[in-house]
Amino acid sequence: MSTLTRFSVAPLSDMTRKLADVASGRADPELVIAGARVLSTYSERILDDREIWLSGGRIAAVKPAGSYQGRLAASYDVNGGIIAPGLVDPHLHIESSMVTACAYAEAALLNGTTTIFCDSHEIGNVMDVAGVEAMLEDARQAPLSIYLTVPSTVPATSAAMETAGGDLTPDKIAAIFDKWPEALALGEKMDFVPVAMSDERSHAIIAEALKRGRPVSGHVYGRDFVAAYAAAGVTDTHEAIDREIANDLLEAGVWIFLRGGPPTTPWHSLPEAIKAITELGASHKRVAVCTDDRDADDLLMFGLDWVTRQAVKAGMKPEQAWAMGSLHGATRFGLGDEIGGLGGGRRADLVLLDDTLQPINTWYGGELMVEDRKVTATLDEALSERWRYPDAAYHTVKLPKEVKLIPELPVERVKAHCIRTELPGITAVHEVIELEPANDWQSHFDRHDLCFVSVVERHGKSDGNVAHGLLSNFSLKRGAVASSVGHDSHNIIVAGTNEADMQVALRAIEEKQGGVCVVADGKVRAMVELPIAGLLSDKRVHEVADAVRVLKLAWEEAGCSIPYMGFNLIPLSVIPEIRITDKGLVLVPEMEIAELFEPA
Repeated sequence: MSTLTRFSVAPLSDMTRKLADVASGRADPELVIAGARVLSTYSERILDDREIWLSGGRIAAVKPAGSYQGRLAASYDVNGGIIAPGLVDPHLHIESSMVTACAYAEAALLNGTTTIFCDSHEIGNVMDVAGVEAMLEDARQAPLSIYLTVPSTVPATSAAMETAGGDLTPDKIAAIFDKWPEALALGEKMDFVPVAMSDERSHAIIAEALKRGRPVSGHVYGRDFVAAYAAAGVTDTHEAIDREIANDLLEAGVWIFLRGGPPTTPWHSLPEAIKAITELGASHKRVAVCTDDRDADDLLMFGLDWVTRQAVKAGMKPEQAWAMGSLHGATRFGLGDEIGGLGGGRRADLVLLDDTLQPINTWYGGELMVEDRKVTATLDEALSERWRYPDAAYHTVKLPKEVKLIPELPVERVKAHCIRTELPGITAVHEVIELEPANDWQSHFDRHDLCFVSVVERHGKSDGNVAHGLLSNFSLKRGAVASSVGHDSHNIIVAGTNEADMQVALRAIEEKQGGVCVVADGKVRAMVELPIAGLLSDKRVHEVADAVRVLKLAWEEAGCSIPYMGFNLIPLSVIPEIRITDKGLVLVPEMEIAELFEPA
């Protein structure tokens, strides 16, 4: 196992005398990065003709070009390129990338990201505290600085609405804070309605963070909830979807993380929310940028560097945008004196940029990890062995021998409560369709553009709960699709035109202990295998990205009208208007279970 981790650089408290000697010229630096233009996130200027002196994985000083006259230091000439601090992603979910924390580091460093704050609520929903701690152990072995925002809403609703594998109570959350120093904040409080309504458990969880001086991250829709949310101690959110709510949040003292999602996904809210700055005149001082969710394929193409460039495209100056991508996120979580800038004493997490803010090189703790946009031998060695998750993580899909995946065909005229999917795929519309008596399901499907959807409980905590539903407008042409990444309880969601293919998809996921797949004519046409907690691959990021690309092509060929990441949200029972969990159809925000059929 590589020793190149966050802990490879000694604490500043152990290095101040050495760094002062180097900065004063009494000792030689270990490396001089010469010929640089420096992007200062402190003054938001680009400073010409500079060189950077490094020692012990930290910055000793930024000096005028040619200041070092000694002979002992190694030199790396960037020939007029821009040197900037490594990017800091203040909100993401590693599990969305379908790779482990160690594997995630490769894509992050290629994109110029050197620090991330992850909310591991997906693996917490599957494996409780053991899952969160397994990911923390994984993160400690990664060549990347990974901090935790402790999952705050596991399960997303309650046992009455869904069956989850985990239940993170206030006491369990308190214990994580006390045991793990890298647990720096409370993760996104997704149950914003109960928070606003003063729900006892929700506020007890918030209290455990506040008592320890830890900030509380949020997730909120609707301007009506902003005042109560802020009053409850929530001080950041990545869910500002337009300029008005972004403006409200900033005025309420809530940090905004502008979420840049790939244009093909539902998560690209930056262009509208940033208008609070560009059109309404708000300051960007409490605004950062984040990625939130990325699969392995999109992670490589649309990293935090891409989000930062999107901020420039939306009207921010490059220096402002890079500060929003580095210093601001660090400052929000109390690490602004350690990362996010090029001042003396800071970690030597550096990125060489071209004039379009494209990363070329990345140094992590003074070690060159990416050069000319390629992984160096140093990083390749660090990634050659990765921490293995506990055996229990490879056995989380527990299904009964027999599962019925489709409802009985109604023999009389009925009203069906259907889930209508629409782009971009976040919300789902509650559609009521009248079904006349028919001899088979196909006639209903042809007339109303329907297909089956079922959610199967996979944690072994029920008697094999399965709920049946109907998807409208999903446009599946044949076969079935299925996923063990059914947010947030991560039961298995299966959609199909026939039960036989749905069964093949379900059993393929059971065999591999997790995955996302496309099935047609009784055969698996594409699958991303996710054997760790039914969420993560044990392969390197490029291998997983290749499998994801194949899956996306098969997904499109099957005719699915929303991308697979939107499909994974269909069981997410905190987003309007209608969802399906292992307990049945859930109406949101009423939080009521509805029957699939009722008399017409």
